[in-house]
Amino acid sequence: MNTKIEIPIQKLNTIEDLKALRTHLKEETLNSNSKRVKICCGTACNANGSKKIIQAFEEESIKRDLNIEAIKTGCQGLCQKGPVMKIEPNGYFYVNASYKNVSEILSKTFSSNRTVRRLLYRESILNDPITLMDDLPFYNKQLRVVLMNNGNIDPCNINHYIAVGGYSALEKVLSSMTPDQVVDEVKRSNLRGRGGAGFPTGIKWEYTKNAPGNIKFVIANGDEGDPGAFMDRSLMEGDPQSILEGMFIAAYSVNARYGFIYVRHEYPLAVKTLAIAIKQAEMLGLLGENILGSGFDFSISIREGAGAFVCGEETALMLSIEGNRGMPRSRPPYPAIEGLWNKPTLINNVETLAQIPYIITKGADYYNAIGTESSKGTKVFALTGKVVNTGLVEVPMGITLKEIIYDIGGGIMNNKKFKAVQAGGPSGGCLSEDHLDLSVDFDSLINVGSMMGSGGLVVMDEDNCMVDIAKFFISFTQRESCGKCPTCRVGTYRMLDILEKITSGNGEEGDIERLERIGNLVKSGSLCGLGQTAPNPVLTTIRYFRDEYEEHIKDKFCRANVCTGLGVYRIDMAECFLCGRCKNACAFESVIETKDTFYIDKDYCTKCKACYLACPIGAVKIGSRVIPWVVPEQCEGCSDCVHACPVQGLKMYESENEGIFIPWMSNPDKCVSCGKCAAVCASAGIVLTTHVEDANKRFLSKKPKGLIQDEEEIKKLRQLATEFESVVLPELKK
Repeated sequence: MNTKIEIPIQKLNTIEDLKALRTHLKEETLNSNSKRVKICCGTACNANGSKKIIQAFEEESIKRDLNIEAIKTGCQGLCQKGPVMKIEPNGYFYVNASYKNVSEILSKTFSSNRTVRRLLYRESILNDPITLMDDLPFYNKQLRVVLMNNGNIDPCNINHYIAVGGYSALEKVLSSMTPDQVVDEVKRSNLRGRGGAGFPTGIKWEYTKNAPGNIKFVIANGDEGDPGAFMDRSLMEGDPQSILEGMFIAAYSVNARYGFIYVRHEYPLAVKTLAIAIKQAEMLGLLGENILGSGFDFSISIREGAGAFVCGEETALMLSIEGNRGMPRSRPPYPAIEGLWNKPTLINNVETLAQIPYIITKGADYYNAIGTESSKGTKVFALTGKVVNTGLVEVPMGITLKEIIYDIGGGIMNNKKFKAVQAGGPSGGCLSEDHLDLSVDFDSLINVGSMMGSGGLVVMDEDNCMVDIAKFFISFTQRESCGKCPTCRVGTYRMLDILEKITSGNGEEGDIERLERIGNLVKSGSLCGLGQTAPNPVLTTIRYFRDEYEEHIKDKFCRANVCTGLGVYRIDMAECFLCGRCKNACAFESVIETKDTFYIDKDYCTKCKACYLACPIGAVKIGSRVIPWVVPEQCEGCSDCVHACPVQGLKMYESENEGIFIPWMSNPDKCVSCGKCAAVCASAGIVLTTHVEDANKRFLSKKPKGLIQDEEEIKKLRQLATEFESVVLPELKK
């Protein structure tokens, strides 16, 4: 079994040599009629055992004497179903594969041309399985430009990249274009930076090209630190040569001789793959001195970052490369004029650079046909969260959020209700259901308080608390702040402090307004993009989910039951089957057991959620406090509610109509919100209300005439009952 193709040792000296090599490789390397399996070996599939699958294919193919090529590809996108693989030449697509399936795949698919049915993708057990990758809903609406080679080639084999047309743009640039023409082509494409800010790429290139100086640098920014984002990582792992080709074209256009790829140390597979790609490009003469006989020199080095989120900002990134602490500096001067080691420096995100070969090869007009008026081309997103099909997607600009989440992502997991989507990572904003039809482009997202960011999309359902989500993202940016700007350093800390107070049940009137005021101060007073966008998640959740903030502050209630310390805990006796697990789980003895019921004593309850988590049937409820509301016109005076009350909070009082008695509370604070009184009432004479203050005032101010029995008589009756049980009854039994 052939798993590796030897890299040619002979260096390519001219453009004609590269053309000849490509022609040869197209015929020999990826012949469309050859039998091969392309196995995803991205980080997610690696974690699920794709290496074992490769090993099993190697061993079984040798045993059976089969000539099958196994290709280790980068991320194929459908991470939720990994490991995934494509079978060629018939095009079958298998999901949730295992090394245990290899023998069956070889027997059925390669020997008999039949599918392994249980490995095919299906939306549900009621749907027919889908055989081909292109027929999957996940891939139908995608347009793969940056990711067109991910899943098709071995990222550690430069021959594969050349065979599918790689370095054609380099050929075109060196043979028929001047640096001015390259810059003009990029400007006409209207490509905007994919790192988050969306600055026009061609203009940045033009500034760098026109900057004085003989020494210039090109930097590929691969420092991806957003929670839930893995776009840049997957690109660096799956198609590193496209980044190198984009860097070469950028260097040629601005007359730079040195390049750096800045990638965080937490991406070991990306670092390893990039190092192999650079080495192979140098061996072939595509990097180094006198590239393809053009007289142009360009070399690339890798610089690993320590993982600071702020180093994604270009000025902090340059300081980190220089060996200093990564802290943003004021601009101007801009990096294009005075950047790395005070030399003109062109910095682009790796996804931006990977778009360049496509633009040069196809032309600016072709690229301009993709996307919207102000946002051209495609964008790669990491689709994560409460969505059925999480993974890596690339879509044309202008597609709606609804199409990404429901058509590509398959909708919300477990058929729950969509609540929000966080677009743009911690720098973006949380958008509500009203924004599902929003066009995904730079300007549309900014208009609603969010931003494109690097491309993270985190989907949330009804079980997510938006105040808690805002606290999570502000805690991330507060922790990652370099501390240089007081507004960012102190402002994010104060915002986090207020959010922690709100989510712990100690929120106060005015906290929402304080968050808005501090958030706007942080945005306007911070030096870099981190501080300027850090308040976005808080401000957008207040803007679109203000009712949840008000519930936390006024009602002390979290509708998603996420925030500990909020809500009233009660046991729904209509559901409870008296297993006692809630009582056993409570460390504070707040779950009280009576003869035929359990209830929670709110005076002892610490709201730790132990009983809530212990209940096997969900009978323990967390909600806003409820209290009985007596409807005299409906009450029949049966006193069932009085007998049902586990804390004896209800008593029968004579009403205004002489001889008619109704239940009433002399001490509303005694109520534990169990709801048993309303549950046993057959006439709807007593109902539950969340208007606790109104009910309390009513109970205390409109007290009926008097009890059926006075308090002394009740005490006397209870004493007699106790004496009967302890003294008289034992004597009678004797």
